[in-house]
Amino acid sequence: MARKMKTHRGSAKRFKRTASGKLRRYKAYKSHGTGKKPAKSIRNLRKGTLVSKGDQKRINSMIP
Repeated sequence: MARKMKTHRGSAKRFKRTASGKLRRYKAYKSHGTGKKPAKSIRNLRKGTLVSKGDQKRINSMIP
């Protein structure tokens, strides 16, 4: 009898799948220590971005 794969809950909270099947993530380095960073770089950290192709295969296995 085949076992169902369990979803890695930490990954499920950090990544969302787009309609085309790609994975979306939030950028790091924004939680604290932003006092010395320019406002432009902090603004750019707000935007989400797509997961790179090298990481996508590994994350797909964690989020079946």
